[in-house]
Amino acid sequence: MATATTSCTTSLTLRGDATRTKFAFSGETRRSVKKLNFLLSHSPLVRTLLVKSSKFEALVDEEVQKIRRLQNGSDVRGVALEGEKGREVDLTPNAVESIAESFGEWLTDKLEVEHGRTVEGGVKVSVGRDPRISGARAALFSGLSRAGCIAFDMGLATTPACFMSTVLAPFQYDESIMIWNYAYFTTTTDYRVGTSTALWTIGVLPLTASHLPYTGNGLKSFTRGGGLTSPEVEVICDRAARKYANQQARASTSIPACPSRDDFMSVYSQHLRDIIKERVNHPLQCDTPLEGFQIIVNAGNGSGGFFTKDVIDKLGANTIGLLHLDPDGMFPNQIPNPEDKTAMALTRAAVLENSADLGIVFDTDVDCSGVVDSKGKPINGDKLIALMSA
Repeated sequence: MATATTSCTTSLTLRGDATRTKFAFSGETRRSVKKLNFLLSHSPLVRTLLVKSSKFEALVDEEVQKIRRLQNGSDVRGVALEGEKGREVDLTPNAVESIAESFGEWLTDKLEVEHGRTVEGGVKVSVGRDPRISGARAALFSGLSRAGCIAFDMGLATTPACFMSTVLAPFQYDESIMIWNYAYFTTTTDYRVGTSTALWTIGVLPLTASHLPYTGNGLKSFTRGGGLTSPEVEVICDRAARKYANQQARASTSIPACPSRDDFMSVYSQHLRDIIKERVNHPLQCDTPLEGFQIIVNAGNGSGGFFTKDVIDKLGANTIGLLHLDPDGMFPNQIPNPEDKTAMALTRAAVLENSADLGIVFDTDVDCSGVVDSKGKPINGDKLIALMSA
């Protein structure tokens, strides 16, 4: 008479999102499995390993969220230096390196898909900066190098200049990265087909914190068609978040990078002078159409000082009474913001004292401005946009 064999199905649950698998065991095997599970669950070593594993998963998740929280719509912003009450430093060199590397990879993928060919020689990226003291430029260059990009250092620059570096010859970079109130980047891809060269220009990625306090910093992104969209920046930040989490768990392997220098700002200044001469179209003073006008520029110790010496001075304007042209990342005189009451009050006083025709106030990276008319009346924000549109 055959001996009956008892069998049952025992479920072993795997950790995480793994599939739950069922195995058919005999009764004796089931009792052995139960005993083994009991011993394992009461093992100090196993309990310690499980606790450490859970803590590690939580730590990795927190590191990932740190990068994702840096996204601010279509750009990236964070605290790069200690000193801001109630805020911890979150835009660290490791974070900047991860974002720069992810941006370089994203751009390379985008160009290859759009043009159906491999980028030969690497995407070319120009990097500019504003005078802020917290620009993690070494980390940025390292990230771009890790992504296979070729970096060019623009030096002190502005956000509009970074965008224009994707358009104006002979530069026409593919992208530009700007460190807000920190530094900027521009990139150009050189596709070589046989003996001919096809230059595709896509955009700009600036790294800057605009008019934020000196402790802040950030990244702005542009292509030839304009700024990156919020969903595009989200994709870059998600990729960077995974890199950042892995980077925190290993020793630094930063790649030293020695970027070439370029002098785009002189080309950009000439471009602005040409536009003003064309639009004024003075019948007698073609090269000095601003002669006879007194214009006071308040650069707020940011990147806007060039507008006086390299643009309106050369167009004949009288610039006596200028304010805060020297770059200073500590911004000792005022907040570099045309909406700041102190900045506008200082400019108004200078205009009235010098009987000037116009006062201009820039923010740090010169993508925002306000004006004061000859009677001391401030015009900024929507009013200035409406005036320019009229």
